[in-house]
Amino acid sequence: MPSFRPRLDVDGVDLTAGLVDRFGRVATDLRLSLIDKCNLRCTYCMPAEGMDWLPKNELLTKEEILRLVRIGVDQLGIEELRLTGGEPLVRADLVEIIAALRAAHPELPISLTTNGIGLDAKAAQLAAAGLSRINISLDTLHEETFAQLTRRDHLPRVLEGIKAAYAAGLQPVKINSVLMRHINDDHVVDLVSWALEHNYQLRFIEQMPLDADRGWTKEGTVTAEEIRQQIRGSYTLVPEPAPRAGAPAERYLVFPATVTEEEALCCPEKALGVVGIIASVTEPFCGDCKRTRITAEGHVMSCLFSTTEVDLRSLLRSEADDETIAKTWAAAMYAKPRAHGMDRTGLGEKDFVQPDRSMSAIGG
Repeated sequence: MPSFRPRLDVDGVDLTAGLVDRFGRVATDLRLSLIDKCNLRCTYCMPAEGMDWLPKNELLTKEEILRLVRIGVDQLGIEELRLTGGEPLVRADLVEIIAALRAAHPELPISLTTNGIGLDAKAAQLAAAGLSRINISLDTLHEETFAQLTRRDHLPRVLEGIKAAYAAGLQPVKINSVLMRHINDDHVVDLVSWALEHNYQLRFIEQMPLDADRGWTKEGTVTAEEIRQQIRGSYTLVPEPAPRAGAPAERYLVFPATVTEEEALCCPEKALGVVGIIASVTEPFCGDCKRTRITAEGHVMSCLFSTTEVDLRSLLRSEADDETIAKTWAAAMYAKPRAHGMDRTGLGEKDFVQPDRSMSAIGG
């Protein structure tokens, strides 16, 4: 289990600085997990069996979620909210949570990460409640490969959920694809062509060492450069001219292969669409990170790969005031490490240590 620091010395914490760390990075993007349960068993995230789910009374309640977001927005400079899991559609009060968040924060961008199962029935409700946009996980368009990767035979349901999200106006619909060596690493062009055809924004994500089975190796990671090379075998690919601005995905404009790179750079408006690549392993972007994470049971994680957490739930369930919670959250983020350590830059970082939690327990 990760180590916990439920009490921090918060004396002297300056809330006017927001969620700033020792290296001057300021977190403005909150990733908040609603639940650890999931109805898939993706090999790069969870074991086939044996997950111990959090009891319901250990999950943050709707009221606690609303309070944390209010503190984050009003006192700590949060500018964007992403609701994650587990699988957030499994949470029965999801629509109520989003509606309450939207009522409290009319201008706040609120997005959701989901595997898409059940989304066909809920997309319109989520949009009406105030959800801004959606990210949907889809690693392949082939049913046998989908079943191999997720250990479930639900590809048609996911595809219906994606269509429903687009129809409900939850746009841009972003598709997150993780490539696994010798399983779906040759599906890159199929996914790109499909996403362009349907006007979805595809994002490839390098597999990260957050699998419960501990099978990840850096050598086995399908790298960003490999992905770019595959796309360039069928399309012309050029970096998007807009600045990245701390976003995790490096974005590329996609053109027909008949368009040269020089022509593409001159006429970006003629692109077929955009593809993003999140290269946390081989091209880390820790220096520009602006994310803060709260797990489903209310623990702050300053980094996706944190091995320590800070408990806010106990403060929420005590008589702590908003300022104390805000200062504890800010102190936790101030201690954020310079980098996750996979790049081993020689600047004093230790070798990378894989967190005890898998992705579903952390919140993507």
